[in-house]
Amino acid sequence: MSMYLLYESSSGYGLFEAHGLDEIGQNTEAVRSSVSDLSRFGRVVQLTAFQPSKSALDALNQINAVSEGYMSDELRSFLELNLPKVKEGKKPKFSLGVSEPKIGSCIFEATKIPCQSNEFVHELLRGVRQHFDRFIKDLKPGDLEKAQLGLAHSYSRAKVKFNVNRVDNMVIQAIFLLDTLDKDINSFAMRVREWYSWHFPELVKIVNDNYLYARVSKMIEDKSKLSEEHIPMLTEVLGDEDKAREVVEAGKASMGQDLSPLDLINVQTFAQRVMGLADYRKNLHDYLVAKMSDIAPNLAALIGDMVGARLISHAGSLTNLAKCPSSTLQILGAEKALFRALKTRGNTPKYGLIFHSSFIGRAAAKNKGRIARYLANKCSIASRIDCFADSSTTAFGEKLREQVEERLEFYDKGVAPRKNVDVMKEVMENLEKKDEGEEKAVEGSEKKKKKEKRKAEEKDEEVEEEEEKSKKKKKKSKVVEEEVTTDNGNSKKKKKKKTKLQDDE
Repeated sequence: MSMYLLYESSSGYGLFEAHGLDEIGQNTEAVRSSVSDLSRFGRVVQLTAFQPSKSALDALNQINAVSEGYMSDELRSFLELNLPKVKEGKKPKFSLGVSEPKIGSCIFEATKIPCQSNEFVHELLRGVRQHFDRFIKDLKPGDLEKAQLGLAHSYSRAKVKFNVNRVDNMVIQAIFLLDTLDKDINSFAMRVREWYSWHFPELVKIVNDNYLYARVSKMIEDKSKLSEEHIPMLTEVLGDEDKAREVVEAGKASMGQDLSPLDLINVQTFAQRVMGLADYRKNLHDYLVAKMSDIAPNLAALIGDMVGARLISHAGSLTNLAKCPSSTLQILGAEKALFRALKTRGNTPKYGLIFHSSFIGRAAAKNKGRIARYLANKCSIASRIDCFADSSTTAFGEKLREQVEERLEFYDKGVAPRKNVDVMKEVMENLEKKDEGEEKAVEGSEKKKKKEKRKAEEKDEEVEEEEEKSKKKKKKSKVVEEEVTTDNGNSKKKKKKKTKLQDDE
């Protein structure tokens, strides 16, 4: 039984026939020893056909097809042209060795050519790869390396190519940074409170918010300088005039110790840094919300920006989250509790990160597990829509959120919710109507533009006609004037002639 080898190179497809396999034996060790020796390997493996790629784009398409495990039309025609024909009802007397089992099964399904992919075939293909430039005689030295480098760059670029507005890695980094900033700002704010409390201990009870405390301490500086003049500024910061007056009165009767100017400067500098971090945290949160509306609008509309971002971050990417079944998504973030429960044979957790959603908090204690399962199901649908949909829209997420609300009402009041099929059909119909409306609007705008163009052209034509008429009138007036001048000249000449005749008489 003869064996053919399919080798996919950067320059094209190569088909090799491996005959005389008895010389090296049917084991991988014998093949390994023969691969390094071209004279021995060349007797066993010979080139049958070679189909070069038409262009760099064609080579990229072919290698993409091979990597994804399906057979392109070019590969099918190449194999059918150069391999023996497979007769129906008869067992073929040859087999095709391929590097990947996926492409082998695809070739067999389409052409009924028997394929095999094992260690023996891999070693033969390794030898073909090593001596490929010797088999192809027309290749110049360095051509194969250039083709490999160019194809590698284009293949990697195509794999890495992404829509800038849908980079989930930015969301992952942003949510990690937000969590870190929350911890850091909290610890730094506590340090500001402890530090400034030596000087003004009563302020801690009046101002509870960390950010406001840092702003107020930065504004007050020395408590001994507090007066009625500071009340408007403190009111602007605290938003309450009574609190501002309370701060001023507490400053006058404070039991804290005095700080040196140098100590106060250090406290104020640190408070300014805490305020800067808090402001940066707000900007980062706005950035995360904007990114989530671009990357996963439906997931954000359903469960919220922060929880959605944490789910994407924990899964690793939006694609990984979309691949997760809803049961996995439900306990995402509660892995320790899950494995502890499996180990101790206790109750498994009902929810993970989705517990931070408002839906689970609103549900009754007996319904928390049920609503968590239902919410995980809807989150799975929303993440798949966001990942694989061509256009981004929040319509699906909003409808899914309505479904979760209906489910909560069903658990509380017994009101029957709508079916998912009906809701999805309604969304699709609304989107189709929107698209039709946009198309009509575009057509209407185009028609308006055409009408405006026609009107402008008609006006230009009218202006040109008026200019031509005015030119003709000017020409006629000039001709009449010339005629008048010529008639006047002739009459003068006639008068002169008459005077001359009279003189002669």
